[in-house]
Amino acid sequence: MCPGSGCPALKMAQEELQLLPNESLQDTGSSAPSTEATEVVMLRLSADPQVQFVFSYPAIKTACFMLSFGAPAPDVTYICPFLGAIRGALTVTNYRLFFKSMDKDSAFVLDLPLGVISRVEKIGGVSMHGEVSYGLVCKDVRNLRFAHKQQEGSLKKSIFEVLMKFAFPVSNSMVSDPCSTEYSGVPNESWRITKLNEHYELCDTYPAILVVPVTVPDEELKKVATFRAKGRIPVLSWIHPESQATVTRCSQPMVGVNGKRCKEDEKYLQAIMDANAQSHKLFIFDARPSVNAVANKMKGGGFESEDAYQNAELVFLDIHNIHVMRESLRKLKEVVYPNIEESHWLSNLESTHWLEHIKLILAGALRIADKVESGKTSVVVHCSDGWDRTAQLTSLAMLMLDGYYRTLRGFQVLVEKEWLSFGHRFQARSGHGDRNHTDADRSPVFLQFIDCVWQMTRQFPAAFEFNEYFLITILDHLYSCLFGTFLCNSELQRVKEELPKKTVSLWSYINSQPEEFTNPLYVDYSNHVLYPVVSMRHLELWVGYYIRWNPRMRPQEPLHQRYKELLAKRAELQRKVEELQREVTSRAAAAPERAGSPAGSPVQTCV
Repeated sequence: MCPGSGCPALKMAQEELQLLPNESLQDTGSSAPSTEATEVVMLRLSADPQVQFVFSYPAIKTACFMLSFGAPAPDVTYICPFLGAIRGALTVTNYRLFFKSMDKDSAFVLDLPLGVISRVEKIGGVSMHGEVSYGLVCKDVRNLRFAHKQQEGSLKKSIFEVLMKFAFPVSNSMVSDPCSTEYSGVPNESWRITKLNEHYELCDTYPAILVVPVTVPDEELKKVATFRAKGRIPVLSWIHPESQATVTRCSQPMVGVNGKRCKEDEKYLQAIMDANAQSHKLFIFDARPSVNAVANKMKGGGFESEDAYQNAELVFLDIHNIHVMRESLRKLKEVVYPNIEESHWLSNLESTHWLEHIKLILAGALRIADKVESGKTSVVVHCSDGWDRTAQLTSLAMLMLDGYYRTLRGFQVLVEKEWLSFGHRFQARSGHGDRNHTDADRSPVFLQFIDCVWQMTRQFPAAFEFNEYFLITILDHLYSCLFGTFLCNSELQRVKEELPKKTVSLWSYINSQPEEFTNPLYVDYSNHVLYPVVSMRHLELWVGYYIRWNPRMRPQEPLHQRYKELLAKRAELQRKVEELQREVTSRAAAAPERAGSPAGSPVQTCV
């Protein structure tokens, strides 16, 4: 956020720029949302007349910048890895970078939200043609390169100035109260809703509403919070409608090297087990490799001892940390963009270990789902802090267990609750507005989750109401910052920033045109539990996402268009079936009447 006159970018602009008359404003084609109550003025960089800023100042005092290169058609070259050098005009607004080629016969357009940019880097020195090259390293696999005349070399600084997040002060329509939707089955005799965290005082990374065992009073919850990392106590994520087996999530216990114990925490996990009358055992799934969990004891963390937690079994799932995943994605980018080395494709892909990580995440979620469904056993899931690998595991397990989350609407609720409400650090993991591309907090945690979902849709093509385009749209807007859905790191931060009032939800956009994101093969088997095969032989690289920028890898017929055609055909067939059913019903109703009044019977009268 950059509110009011205290915005650093605004102060920099006021120091470096001089005001120009409003009449010189150019139409840059920006589609960024705006409000009617906005004053617009033109600002020009005094050192370079080729670079202009448009400054909008909405009534709510949110600063926005539009950077426009050119007077009127700048000489900028986009060095495309597939088509070669393309000359055109470059525009940068407060939301996007827009490049359009000068060739009107075969126009080339590049439209890039600034939030997708991971870093801007200067490539080499000045060329023999007097040009300076800049590279844009993107979060969506791409690496883009532009060349400018030397006097236009302020692009790097300018992009950094405008690469800031701004809220959009327009109406909002979030998924309505996902917590009440999710917890419609409680309170019951075993679980209750607590508002102990209503003001985020118990845990500032948890939602305001929590569901806990009915036998544990709020005072004991406070003591449990002191023993769990970041105060993230075990709370309900999902409850089986028949067996009452549950999926609960939390962070690691703070046992340390001395093996510290907490009787309230031990009693609390016993209460979770007792809430399920069909089982006398509790499984604790620790997402980490056991070596990492032991190492965390040196930092005061650790894991549950089976001696301290009676009737509990601890299972390590061997999923690596965010740093390993970040490095794996970096290697994958090198393999898939811009060109693919056919002769070493399989070995290069294997060296990234990306699919191995996907396998481990899916395998962990499958073990959780199987214990709940087949074993009728309650489970507790955690990693270190409980907002990365834990979210991956609980949400994937719930997708396997509950057909509701495989619907278009249900998946939105799943993301809202398991990821957004429970404090996945979207801003830190995505690096929104942060120029430090080497930040240790960045990691493709949510990308891996969506990749796992895609793997499941490949194995069960009729089980999900949404299509591949839906998943890609979510990932694109994870970085775009166009919607407020993935801004900030917690529910508390979003409440403080008033994002529900100032931003539009991604779900509003999706729900306004559900036909775009619907799977034409979907069959509603709501009670069907999915057991995906997690063998490496059944997993594949998601070409539709990771290699979509390569024109040689795109399907000749766009799948998205084919989906729409199939949906239209299905709707037509459904109408015909309904017409035939009505006709059959009508004939069946008319048959007894004809049988009671045979044709040609004489009419008898009595006098």
